[in-house]
Amino acid sequence: MESVVFTLDFWQAVLLCLLFAVIYVGSLYAWVNNGNRTRDHPEIIKRRFVSVGVVAFVVPPLLWCFSSYPTSTNLNGRTLFEWLGLRFTGLIPALFVPLFLTMVLFAGPLYLHYIDGVFNLYLEPKYWSNSFKSLIWLRNHLVAPFSEEFIFRACMLPVLVPSIGEWSAVFCCPLFFGVAHFHHMIERVILGQQGFKDGLKQSIFQLFYTTIFGAYSAFLFLRTGHIVAPVIAHAFCNHMGFPPFSEVMAHQQPGRTKIVFFFVAGLSAWLILLFPFTSATIYSNEVYSL
Repeated sequence: MESVVFTLDFWQAVLLCLLFAVIYVGSLYAWVNNGNRTRDHPEIIKRRFVSVGVVAFVVPPLLWCFSSYPTSTNLNGRTLFEWLGLRFTGLIPALFVPLFLTMVLFAGPLYLHYIDGVFNLYLEPKYWSNSFKSLIWLRNHLVAPFSEEFIFRACMLPVLVPSIGEWSAVFCCPLFFGVAHFHHMIERVILGQQGFKDGLKQSIFQLFYTTIFGAYSAFLFLRTGHIVAPVIAHAFCNHMGFPPFSEVMAHQQPGRTKIVFFFVAGLSAWLILLFPFTSATIYSNEVYSL
């Protein structure tokens, strides 16, 4: 495959990213929903699996249409697969190191899992067999992490980075991801599951933490040059959910102090390890230079 470059202006890159976001979210509603079935209905989940699968095949060729060949003034050409983070070199560390880094960040919630006995559940083969039979589990841990990271990171960052730079792209790219999640509010309100005000509050909160995670995910993608790094981190974060800070106060002393220690220690260790554990040399990343 020939090397290509992306040289879009900022407004062109933003419009292209908006197009990708509209295609992704729009595909979820391309099917007729008879009976006002929720997003967790098995038939709706299966249809959306098909939708996002089609989108994952359609968007990369569309992205390629906006590329150009390297010139004497822009020699930083890569194949489309490399721009998308689909590489073999550095793949093994990309599978494990970012996951470990994310687990360090979640040291507090993981400790809560430990004292609540949740870890014992992970050792049960039946837990895993039942999980892989659950469409909701497959959606949250496999299909959604891959499809969302592929469209909102791998297909957007190649056009945003050349136009606004790596660090600006890290904080700009998640906005498309966060705003796209507002479709959940519309769905819940239309189906009568929530009132408008409650749905708006929940969606604003969701916008807040999905945007923060999106920045971290974009950072992982640019630092490692691998799509698997943010995908696995995304799956892990979906499994853990938002850190249960309120649960900490429900514990009595001295246990509460120990839990707070793990929360603080995890965040501190993550900040210390963030750049060393995402060094480009670990992942043979010559595609991006964040």
